[in-house]
Amino acid sequence: MSLLSVETTALIDWSRAQFAITAMYHWLFVPLTLGLSLIVAVMETIYVRTNDEFWKRTTQFWMKLFGINFAIGVATGIILEFQFGTNWSNYSWFVGDIFGAPLAIEGILAFFMESTFVAVMFFGWDKVSKKFHCASSWLTAIGASISAWWILVANSWMQHPVGMTFNPDTARNEMMDFFHVAFQPFAVFKFFHSVLSGWMTGAAFVIAIACWFLLRNRERRFALASIRIAAIVGLIGTIGVAGSGDQSGVLVAKYQPMKLAAAEGLQDGGKGAAFSVIPGVEIPKVLSILATHDAEGMVPGYKQILEGYTDNDGNTHASVAEKIANGKKALEAFRLYRELRDTDPAQAAVHRKVLDENVQFLGYGYLNAPEDLIPNSGLVYWCFRLMVYAGGALLLMFALMWWFERKGKLPEMRSLLYVGLWSLLLVYLAGQAGWIVAEVGRQPWAIQDLLPVNAAISSLSVEAVQTTFFLFVALFTIMLIAEVRILCNAIKKGPAGEPIEA
Repeated sequence: MSLLSVETTALIDWSRAQFAITAMYHWLFVPLTLGLSLIVAVMETIYVRTNDEFWKRTTQFWMKLFGINFAIGVATGIILEFQFGTNWSNYSWFVGDIFGAPLAIEGILAFFMESTFVAVMFFGWDKVSKKFHCASSWLTAIGASISAWWILVANSWMQHPVGMTFNPDTARNEMMDFFHVAFQPFAVFKFFHSVLSGWMTGAAFVIAIACWFLLRNRERRFALASIRIAAIVGLIGTIGVAGSGDQSGVLVAKYQPMKLAAAEGLQDGGKGAAFSVIPGVEIPKVLSILATHDAEGMVPGYKQILEGYTDNDGNTHASVAEKIANGKKALEAFRLYRELRDTDPAQAAVHRKVLDENVQFLGYGYLNAPEDLIPNSGLVYWCFRLMVYAGGALLLMFALMWWFERKGKLPEMRSLLYVGLWSLLLVYLAGQAGWIVAEVGRQPWAIQDLLPVNAAISSLSVEAVQTTFFLFVALFTIMLIAEVRILCNAIKKGPAGEPIEA
């Protein structure tokens, strides 16, 4: 391996690490914003309907925690978007016409719709009517979800690029069908999966804090009322996450088979594939049911994907070696077309025809060997299981919280209260694991089958990326510590006003 290739590999690894750490910190705040905004809106609706000051104070307490989290989340999100231009400038040039559109829409929504109604939420209690203030809370929650929609549209397009065509004259992919990009099934199911997981996070957050109050015999009525609402939101969110995850799994099996193979550690697939509970423990045919909704459905493993296979729709997939060869042919045709288009149009047209015939394999031309297509299987395999098993545990926790609160037995069940307290850690682990499966499972692609990471990075020095990586880690850690301390201080003070006891 040459010195240049070593440096390039290091640059890719550090650039990926920097983006990953930023995204992971950002995802600590986003799901809580999505879930807690909904819970706050529901509580304020109860206040408007009942005119009970208890619900106003309850709403204001959770709204304060929402505001603390919201402010830090915005800061990390801005840094994340800037990295597309700094560390991934080739990516931004190649697909900026498509990827930039949903990000621009999200920016307009975030800075106009959300900021407007957030301001009313926090400063409008005595300045606008109850109904208008409640509407502002709902519009903040809806705005956060709509904002998430456009971010997830952009991410879904990276998982399944559609609605565009490659223009060799500009060396860019250009959008041809905005609605196909914005409303493709990948985007729809990823939106519901991510937003509903935010409901789970918000619910677990409220339950954990309410359990803390109950364990200390404080604010009993407030804690039980909060658990009642959060448990319902959590149950709905968890069931929705399971349903959307099932549909997303079918799409992944069809369009990202290598990601599914990595999530299962599946070397040799086939019809009637078994699901791996843990290494060495399998349930026959379950993977085929999950991936294709057919017990005898074909699920390819690494071997089939690398060597070529026929899918459940009868489509033949070429071997990766053949795709790489066609990709290099496309890259060479592209180079010659650009070189000759002004001096020898006739010959340029010949190369353009070759490019058009192989353009779908263009990204494969940047790969060196078929094995480059295999992601970090061990990481993806265990993160997938953490996500799934944690989701099952959280579903049980939400159900038990709802049931025993409804029966009036929850305050005496200290073991369950401790489970509720520690469930906050579990929901965050599940959320982070889900994104690791989605993003690491897609490697080596920045954009699935279109642009690998080694062709997407900027021309930067490794030292520069390393420096900013550690600066970001320090900055984000300081911000996280500050948020946790501010949240803890607010929680210790409890709801505003007179004690809210039964």
